Amino acid sequence: MHSSVKGLLAIATVICLLLSCVDPEELILRGTVDIIVVDGTVTNLAEPQVIRINRSRADPLTGRFGVLPITKAVVQVIVDSAQVIDCHETVDGTYQLPSDFKGQIGHAYQLQFTLSNGTHYASTQQIMPLVPAIDRAQVVFNKTSLPLGLYPNNFRSGYDILLYTQDPPNERNRYRWDWTLYEKQKWCRSCYRTVYIDSTQQSYIQNGVYVTVKKGVEDCVEPVSKPNGDFYNDYACRTACWDIIRNYPLSLFDDQLTNGGLLAGRNVAQVPLLTRQPALLVLRQLSLTPDAYRYFDLFRQQTQNSGGLADTPPTALIGNIRNQANTREAVVGFFTATAVSTSRTWLDKKDATTIPLGSYDDLGNIVQFEDELFFALIRRQPSAGSGVPLTPGGADRTITAPCIPGDNRTPFKPEGWQN
Repeated sequence: MHSSVKGLLAIATVICLLLSCVDPEELILRGTVDIIVVDGTVTNLAEPQVIRINRSRADPLTGRFGVLPITKAVVQVIVDSAQVIDCHETVDGTYQLPSDFKGQIGHAYQLQFTLSNGTHYASTQQIMPLVPAIDRAQVVFNKTSLPLGLYPNNFRSGYDILLYTQDPPNERNRYRWDWTLYEKQKWCRSCYRTVYIDSTQQSYIQNGVYVTVKKGVEDCVEPVSKPNGDFYNDYACRTACWDIIRNYPLSLFDDQLTNGGLLAGRNVAQVPLLTRQPALLVLRQLSLTPDAYRYFDLFRQQTQNSGGLADTPPTALIGNIRNQANTREAVVGFFTATAVSTSRTWLDKKDATTIPLGSYDDLGNIVQFEDELFFALIRRQPSAGSGVPLTPGGADRTITAPCIPGDNRTPFKPEGWQN
Protein backbone atom coordinates (compact mmCIF):
# COMPACT_ATOMS: atom_id res chain seq x y z
CA MET A 1 0.00 0.00 0.00
CA HIS A 2 1.50 3.36 -1.03
CA SER A 3 2.05 5.95 1.67
CA SER A 4 0.33 9.32 1.51
CA VAL A 5 0.12 12.39 3.65
CA LYS A 6 -3.63 12.45 3.20
CA GLY A 7 -3.83 8.83 4.35
CA LEU A 8 -1.61 9.59 7.35
CA LEU A 9 -3.90 12.41 8.42
CA ALA A 10 -7.01 10.30 7.92
CA ILE A 11 -5.58 7.43 9.96
CA ALA A 12 -4.49 9.85 12.65
CA THR A 13 -8.01 11.25 12.82
CA VAL A 14 -9.49 7.78 13.31
CA ILE A 15 -6.93 7.01 16.01
CA CYS A 16 -7.75 10.30 17.71
CA LEU A 17 -11.43 9.45 17.75
CA LEU A 18 -10.69 6.08 19.27
CA LEU A 19 -8.39 7.56 21.89
CA SER A 20 -10.66 10.49 22.80
CA CYS A 21 -11.04 11.27 26.48
CA VAL A 22 -12.81 13.69 28.78
CA ASP A 23 -13.13 12.47 32.33
CA PRO A 24 -11.48 9.91 34.64
CA GLU A 25 -13.45 6.96 33.23
CA GLU A 26 -11.21 4.89 30.99
CA LEU A 27 -11.93 2.08 28.57
CA ILE A 28 -8.89 -0.03 27.69
CA LEU A 29 -8.88 -0.72 23.94
CA ARG A 30 -9.07 -4.48 23.56
CA GLY A 31 -9.78 -6.66 20.54
CA THR A 32 -13.50 -6.95 21.24
CA VAL A 33 -14.25 -3.22 21.62
CA ASP A 34 -17.57 -2.13 20.07
CA ILE A 35 -18.24 1.53 20.80
CA ILE A 36 -20.17 4.51 19.46
CA VAL A 37 -18.04 7.48 18.43
CA VAL A 38 -19.65 10.93 18.27
CA ASP A 39 -18.14 14.14 16.92
CA GLY A 40 -20.20 17.34 16.95
CA THR A 41 -19.69 21.05 17.51
CA VAL A 42 -22.13 23.94 17.28
CA THR A 43 -20.46 27.23 16.30
CA ASN A 44 -21.62 30.80 15.88
CA LEU A 45 -20.56 30.95 12.22
CA ALA A 46 -22.73 30.68 9.12
CA GLU A 47 -21.23 27.34 8.10
CA PRO A 48 -22.42 23.72 7.90
CA GLN A 49 -23.09 22.47 11.43
CA VAL A 50 -22.75 18.69 11.44
CA ILE A 51 -22.87 15.79 13.89
CA ARG A 52 -21.05 12.59 12.96
CA ILE A 53 -22.08 9.31 14.58
CA ASN A 54 -20.15 6.11 13.91
CA ARG A 55 -19.66 2.72 15.46
CA SER A 56 -16.08 1.53 15.94
CA ARG A 57 -15.66 -2.21 16.03
CA ALA A 58 -12.56 -4.34 16.40
CA ASP A 59 -12.28 -7.69 14.71
CA PRO A 60 -12.19 -10.29 17.55
CA LEU A 61 -9.42 -12.23 15.78
CA THR A 62 -7.13 -9.54 14.39
CA GLY A 63 -8.01 -6.65 16.71
CA ARG A 64 -8.12 -4.31 13.73
CA PHE A 65 -10.63 -1.49 13.94
CA GLY A 66 -13.31 -0.72 11.42
CA VAL A 67 -15.60 2.31 11.47
CA LEU A 68 -19.23 1.94 10.43
CA PRO A 69 -21.48 5.00 10.00
CA ILE A 70 -24.67 4.85 12.08
CA THR A 71 -27.56 5.63 9.76
CA LYS A 72 -31.27 6.40 10.21
CA ALA A 73 -30.82 7.91 13.67
CA VAL A 74 -33.10 10.69 14.92
CA VAL A 75 -30.71 13.50 15.81
CA GLN A 76 -31.69 16.74 17.55
CA VAL A 77 -30.01 19.71 19.20
CA ILE A 78 -31.87 21.22 22.15
CA VAL A 79 -31.40 24.98 22.60
CA ASP A 80 -31.81 26.44 26.11
CA SER A 81 -33.70 23.31 27.24
CA ALA A 82 -36.69 24.45 25.16
CA GLN A 83 -36.22 24.70 21.40
CA VAL A 84 -35.73 21.45 19.45
CA ILE A 85 -33.71 21.65 16.21
CA ASP A 86 -33.91 18.57 13.98
CA CYS A 87 -30.92 17.38 11.98
CA HIS A 88 -31.14 15.64 8.62
CA GLU A 89 -28.82 12.90 7.39
CA THR A 90 -26.75 14.13 4.43
CA VAL A 91 -24.48 11.10 3.96
CA ASP A 92 -24.29 7.91 6.00
CA GLY A 93 -23.58 8.78 9.62
CA THR A 94 -23.46 12.56 9.08
CA TYR A 95 -26.34 14.68 10.37
CA GLN A 96 -26.60 18.38 9.53
CA LEU A 97 -28.51 21.15 11.27
CA PRO A 98 -30.66 23.45 9.07
CA SER A 99 -28.58 25.62 6.71
CA ASP A 100 -29.70 28.85 8.38
CA PHE A 101 -28.83 27.67 11.90
CA LYS A 102 -25.90 29.07 13.85
CA GLY A 103 -25.25 29.14 17.57
CA GLN A 104 -25.29 32.19 19.81
CA ILE A 105 -22.88 33.15 22.59
CA GLY A 106 -24.36 32.60 26.05
CA HIS A 107 -26.97 30.08 24.91
CA ALA A 108 -27.04 26.42 25.99
CA TYR A 109 -26.93 23.45 23.59
CA GLN A 110 -27.47 19.75 24.14
CA LEU A 111 -27.22 16.87 21.67
CA GLN A 112 -29.80 14.09 21.73
CA PHE A 113 -30.10 11.18 19.32
CA THR A 114 -32.04 7.95 19.09
CA LEU A 115 -30.82 4.95 17.10
CA SER A 116 -33.09 2.91 14.86
CA ASN A 117 -33.32 0.27 17.62
CA GLY A 118 -34.75 2.85 20.04
CA THR A 119 -31.63 3.40 22.15
CA HIS A 120 -31.52 7.04 23.30
CA TYR A 121 -28.39 9.09 23.97
CA ALA A 122 -27.88 12.63 25.28
CA SER A 123 -24.91 14.90 25.95
CA THR A 124 -24.37 17.27 28.81
CA GLN A 125 -25.50 20.84 28.21
CA GLN A 126 -22.87 23.16 26.75
CA ILE A 127 -23.06 26.97 27.09
CA MET A 128 -21.26 28.76 24.24
CA PRO A 129 -18.54 31.03 25.71
CA LEU A 130 -17.36 34.36 24.30
CA VAL A 131 -14.32 34.41 22.01
CA PRO A 132 -12.16 37.51 21.41
CA ALA A 133 -11.33 38.66 17.89
CA ILE A 134 -7.97 37.82 16.35
CA ASP A 135 -6.12 41.14 16.21
CA ARG A 136 -3.42 39.81 13.92
CA ALA A 137 -2.04 36.53 12.62
CA GLN A 138 1.58 36.81 11.52
CA VAL A 139 2.63 33.98 9.20
CA VAL A 140 6.38 33.32 9.19
CA PHE A 141 8.30 30.77 7.11
CA ASN A 142 10.35 28.32 9.19
CA LYS A 143 12.41 25.52 7.66
CA THR A 144 12.05 23.48 10.89
CA SER A 145 8.42 24.37 11.67
CA LEU A 146 7.01 20.84 11.57
CA PRO A 147 7.72 18.07 14.11
CA LEU A 148 9.85 15.15 13.02
CA GLY A 149 7.96 12.11 11.76
CA LEU A 150 4.75 13.83 10.73
CA TYR A 151 5.65 13.97 7.02
CA PRO A 152 7.73 11.70 4.77
CA ASN A 153 11.52 11.92 4.60
CA ASN A 154 11.65 13.99 7.81
CA PHE A 155 10.20 16.96 5.95
CA ARG A 156 9.85 19.93 8.32
CA SER A 157 9.48 23.14 6.26
CA GLY A 158 6.37 25.18 6.83
CA TYR A 159 4.84 28.31 8.26
CA ASP A 160 4.45 29.25 11.91
CA ILE A 161 1.33 31.25 12.77
CA LEU A 162 2.07 33.84 15.46
CA LEU A 163 -1.10 35.07 17.12
CA TYR A 164 -1.91 38.48 18.56
CA THR A 165 -5.15 38.75 20.54
CA GLN A 166 -6.41 40.42 23.72
CA ASP A 167 -7.55 37.96 26.36
CA PRO A 168 -10.71 39.28 28.12
CA PRO A 169 -10.08 40.28 31.75
CA ASN A 170 -11.98 39.07 34.83
CA GLU A 171 -12.99 35.73 33.34
CA ARG A 172 -11.37 32.35 32.73
CA ASN A 173 -10.89 31.65 29.03
CA ARG A 174 -9.78 28.50 27.29
CA TYR A 175 -8.74 28.40 23.64
CA ARG A 176 -8.19 26.02 20.79
CA TRP A 177 -6.65 26.98 17.43
CA ASP A 178 -7.26 25.16 14.16
CA TRP A 179 -6.13 25.96 10.65
CA THR A 180 -7.40 25.15 7.17
CA LEU A 181 -5.24 25.37 4.04
CA TYR A 182 -6.85 25.71 0.60
CA GLU A 183 -4.61 24.55 -2.26
CA LYS A 184 -5.55 24.43 -5.96
CA GLN A 185 -5.84 20.81 -7.16
CA LYS A 186 -5.41 19.74 -10.79
CA TRP A 187 -6.36 16.05 -10.42
CA CYS A 188 -9.83 14.94 -9.32
CA ARG A 189 -10.06 11.17 -9.80
CA SER A 190 -7.70 8.19 -9.68
CA CYS A 191 -8.68 4.76 -10.99
CA TYR A 192 -6.68 1.75 -9.79
CA ARG A 193 -6.31 -0.86 -12.57
CA THR A 194 -9.41 0.65 -14.20
CA VAL A 195 -10.33 3.53 -16.49
CA TYR A 196 -12.70 6.43 -15.96
CA ILE A 197 -15.77 7.03 -18.07
CA ASP A 198 -18.00 10.05 -17.97
CA SER A 199 -20.68 8.65 -20.25
CA THR A 200 -21.75 5.77 -22.44
CA GLN A 201 -23.45 5.83 -25.80
CA GLN A 202 -26.48 3.62 -26.35
CA SER A 203 -28.21 3.07 -29.69
CA TYR A 204 -31.60 1.58 -30.43
CA ILE A 205 -34.47 1.78 -32.91
CA GLN A 206 -37.58 3.68 -31.84
CA ASN A 207 -40.59 3.91 -34.15
CA GLY A 208 -38.40 2.88 -37.04
CA VAL A 209 -35.81 5.56 -36.29
CA TYR A 210 -32.24 4.77 -35.23
CA VAL A 211 -31.63 6.69 -31.98
CA THR A 212 -28.34 7.27 -30.17
CA VAL A 213 -28.44 8.39 -26.54
CA LYS A 214 -25.54 9.56 -24.41
CA LYS A 215 -25.86 8.49 -20.77
CA GLY A 216 -23.83 9.93 -17.88
CA VAL A 217 -21.87 7.46 -15.77
CA GLU A 218 -18.91 9.14 -13.95
CA ASP A 219 -17.13 6.09 -12.56
CA CYS A 220 -14.09 3.84 -12.81
CA VAL A 221 -14.74 0.69 -14.87
CA GLU A 222 -12.82 -2.36 -15.98
CA PRO A 223 -11.10 -1.83 -19.37
CA VAL A 224 -11.63 -4.30 -22.22
CA SER A 225 -7.96 -5.25 -22.04
CA LYS A 226 -5.91 -4.72 -18.90
CA PRO A 227 -2.12 -4.97 -18.56
CA ASN A 228 -0.63 -6.97 -15.75
CA GLY A 229 0.64 -5.37 -12.58
CA ASP A 230 -0.35 -2.33 -10.60
CA PHE A 231 -1.22 0.87 -12.39
CA TYR A 232 -3.27 4.02 -11.92
CA ASN A 233 -5.10 6.22 -14.36
CA ASP A 234 -5.52 9.79 -13.10
CA TYR A 235 -7.99 12.31 -14.47
CA ALA A 236 -7.81 16.10 -14.35
CA CYS A 237 -10.51 18.22 -12.75
CA ARG A 238 -13.32 19.34 -15.03
CA THR A 239 -13.69 22.64 -13.20
CA ALA A 240 -11.68 24.68 -10.71
CA CYS A 241 -11.05 22.62 -7.59
CA TRP A 242 -9.47 23.17 -4.20
CA ASP A 243 -8.18 20.57 -1.74
CA ILE A 244 -8.76 21.33 1.93
CA ILE A 245 -5.93 20.41 4.29
CA ARG A 246 -6.45 20.64 8.06
CA ASN A 247 -4.25 20.45 11.13
CA TYR A 248 -3.71 17.25 13.06
CA PRO A 249 -1.80 18.35 16.20
CA LEU A 250 -3.94 20.19 18.76
CA SER A 251 -3.07 23.70 19.92
CA LEU A 252 -4.65 24.66 23.26
CA PHE A 253 -4.28 27.39 25.87
CA ASP A 254 -5.78 28.13 29.31
CA ASP A 255 -5.45 31.75 30.46
CA GLN A 256 -5.38 30.82 34.16
CA LEU A 257 -1.97 32.44 34.70
CA THR A 258 -2.27 35.29 32.17
CA ASN A 259 -5.90 36.34 32.62
CA GLY A 260 -6.64 39.59 30.77
CA GLY A 261 -3.19 39.82 29.19
CA LEU A 262 -2.21 40.30 25.58
CA LEU A 263 -1.35 37.14 23.73
CA ALA A 264 1.46 38.52 21.57
CA GLY A 265 3.34 36.39 19.07
CA ARG A 266 2.10 33.08 20.46
CA ASN A 267 2.96 30.24 18.07
CA VAL A 268 -0.41 28.55 17.69
CA ALA A 269 -0.03 26.52 14.49
CA GLN A 270 2.45 25.00 12.05
CA VAL A 271 1.40 24.68 8.39
CA PRO A 272 3.32 22.50 5.89
CA LEU A 273 4.92 23.91 2.74
CA LEU A 274 3.33 21.47 0.29
CA THR A 275 3.74 23.28 -3.05
CA ARG A 276 5.16 26.38 -4.72
CA GLN A 277 1.65 27.49 -5.66
CA PRO A 278 -0.05 30.30 -3.72
CA ALA A 279 -2.59 29.13 -1.14
CA LEU A 280 -5.17 30.48 1.29
CA LEU A 281 -4.65 29.91 5.01
CA VAL A 282 -7.55 30.27 7.46
CA LEU A 283 -6.86 30.38 11.20
CA ARG A 284 -9.73 29.69 13.61
CA GLN A 285 -9.68 30.71 17.27
CA LEU A 286 -12.23 28.75 19.30
CA SER A 287 -13.50 29.35 22.82
CA LEU A 288 -13.91 26.15 24.83
CA THR A 289 -16.17 25.26 27.73
CA PRO A 290 -14.29 23.99 30.82
CA ASP A 291 -15.12 20.34 30.23
CA ALA A 292 -14.43 20.63 26.49
CA TYR A 293 -10.98 22.00 27.31
CA ARG A 294 -10.31 19.08 29.68
CA TYR A 295 -11.43 16.67 26.97
CA PHE A 296 -9.18 18.14 24.27
CA ASP A 297 -6.26 18.49 26.66
CA LEU A 298 -6.39 14.80 27.57
CA PHE A 299 -6.98 14.04 23.89
CA ARG A 300 -3.79 15.95 23.07
CA GLN A 301 -1.80 14.18 25.79
CA GLN A 302 -2.77 10.73 24.54
CA THR A 303 -2.27 11.40 20.82
CA GLN A 304 0.72 13.75 20.81
CA ASN A 305 2.76 12.61 23.80
CA SER A 306 2.70 8.90 23.05
CA GLY A 307 5.42 6.44 22.20
CA GLY A 308 7.66 6.60 25.26
CA LEU A 309 8.45 3.69 27.55
CA ALA A 310 6.52 5.30 30.40
CA ASP A 311 3.36 5.93 28.37
CA THR A 312 0.18 4.18 29.43
CA PRO A 313 -1.59 1.78 27.04
CA PRO A 314 -4.11 3.26 24.61
CA THR A 315 -7.40 4.09 26.29
CA ALA A 316 -10.70 5.55 25.18
CA LEU A 317 -11.77 7.92 27.93
CA ILE A 318 -15.49 8.53 27.95
CA GLY A 319 -16.86 11.84 26.65
CA ASN A 320 -19.96 13.80 27.66
CA ILE A 321 -22.54 11.62 25.88
CA ARG A 322 -24.47 8.90 27.70
CA ASN A 323 -26.90 6.11 26.94
CA GLN A 324 -29.90 7.32 28.91
CA ALA A 325 -30.95 3.78 29.86
CA ASN A 326 -27.47 2.37 30.48
CA THR A 327 -24.95 4.90 31.76
CA ARG A 328 -22.25 2.22 31.89
CA GLU A 329 -22.13 2.01 28.11
CA ALA A 330 -18.95 3.58 26.75
CA VAL A 331 -19.58 6.39 24.25
CA VAL A 332 -16.44 8.00 22.85
CA GLY A 333 -16.31 11.57 21.57
CA PHE A 334 -17.61 14.93 22.61
CA PHE A 335 -20.38 17.38 21.77
CA THR A 336 -19.77 21.04 22.52
CA ALA A 337 -20.62 24.62 21.57
CA THR A 338 -17.89 27.08 20.69
CA ALA A 339 -17.67 30.63 19.40
CA VAL A 340 -15.13 31.16 16.61
CA SER A 341 -13.12 34.10 15.32
CA THR A 342 -11.17 33.76 12.08
CA SER A 343 -8.25 35.27 10.19
CA ARG A 344 -7.48 34.71 6.48
CA THR A 345 -3.98 35.01 5.04
CA TRP A 346 -2.96 34.78 1.39
CA LEU A 347 0.29 32.80 1.12
CA ASP A 348 2.28 33.69 -1.99
CA LYS A 349 5.15 31.53 -0.62
CA LYS A 350 7.80 33.83 -2.09
CA ASP A 351 9.54 33.87 1.29
CA ALA A 352 10.12 30.11 1.33
CA THR A 353 13.84 29.28 1.31
CA THR A 354 13.55 25.48 1.02
CA ILE A 355 11.96 23.08 -1.44
CA PRO A 356 8.29 22.17 -0.87
CA LEU A 357 7.23 18.62 -0.03
CA GLY A 358 5.72 18.11 -3.50
CA SER A 359 8.53 19.50 -5.68
CA TYR A 360 10.64 16.34 -6.12
CA ASP A 361 9.75 12.67 -6.06
CA ASP A 362 11.67 10.05 -4.10
CA LEU A 363 14.00 9.43 -7.05
CA GLY A 364 14.92 13.09 -7.32
CA ASN A 365 12.79 13.79 -10.38
CA ILE A 366 11.23 17.25 -10.65
CA VAL A 367 7.45 17.27 -10.20
CA GLN A 368 5.52 19.53 -12.55
CA PHE A 369 4.27 22.74 -10.93
CA GLU A 370 0.55 21.85 -11.16
CA ASP A 371 1.21 18.27 -10.01
CA GLU A 372 2.97 19.18 -6.76
CA LEU A 373 -0.11 19.02 -4.54
CA PHE A 374 -1.08 15.61 -5.94
CA PHE A 375 2.41 14.27 -5.22
CA ALA A 376 2.60 15.88 -1.77
CA LEU A 377 -0.64 14.20 -0.70
CA ILE A 378 -0.54 10.90 -2.62
CA ARG A 379 3.25 10.36 -2.82
CA ARG A 380 3.34 9.32 -6.47
CA GLN A 381 3.43 11.18 -9.76
CA PRO A 382 0.08 11.39 -11.59
CA SER A 383 -0.41 9.23 -14.66
CA ALA A 384 -2.84 10.88 -17.06
CA GLY A 385 -5.50 8.43 -18.20
CA SER A 386 -7.34 8.54 -21.49
CA GLY A 387 -11.04 7.94 -21.98
CA VAL A 388 -12.71 4.89 -23.44
CA PRO A 389 -13.98 5.56 -27.00
CA LEU A 390 -17.73 6.14 -27.23
CA THR A 391 -17.88 3.64 -30.08
CA PRO A 392 -15.78 0.46 -30.53
CA GLY A 393 -12.64 1.21 -32.52
CA GLY A 394 -12.97 4.94 -32.06
CA ALA A 395 -10.23 7.26 -30.87
CA ASP A 396 -9.42 7.67 -27.20
CA ARG A 397 -11.00 10.75 -25.65
CA THR A 398 -9.73 13.31 -23.18
CA ILE A 399 -11.72 12.66 -20.03
CA THR A 400 -12.04 14.91 -17.02
CA ALA A 401 -13.62 14.20 -13.64
CA PRO A 402 -15.89 16.38 -11.50
CA CYS A 403 -14.62 18.11 -8.38
CA ILE A 404 -16.87 16.46 -5.80
CA PRO A 405 -17.43 18.59 -2.68
CA GLY A 406 -16.67 17.01 0.68
CA ASP A 407 -14.70 17.44 3.88
CA ASN A 408 -11.40 17.57 1.97
CA ARG A 409 -12.34 19.15 -1.36
CA THR A 410 -14.51 21.90 -2.80
CA PRO A 411 -15.39 23.23 -6.28
CA PHE A 412 -16.46 26.54 -4.73
CA LYS A 413 -13.95 29.38 -4.67
CA PRO A 414 -12.93 29.92 -1.03
CA GLU A 415 -13.60 33.32 0.47
CA GLY A 416 -10.36 35.28 0.22
CA TRP A 417 -8.91 33.40 -2.77
CA GLN A 418 -7.03 35.93 -4.92
CA ASN A 419 -6.84 34.41 -8.38
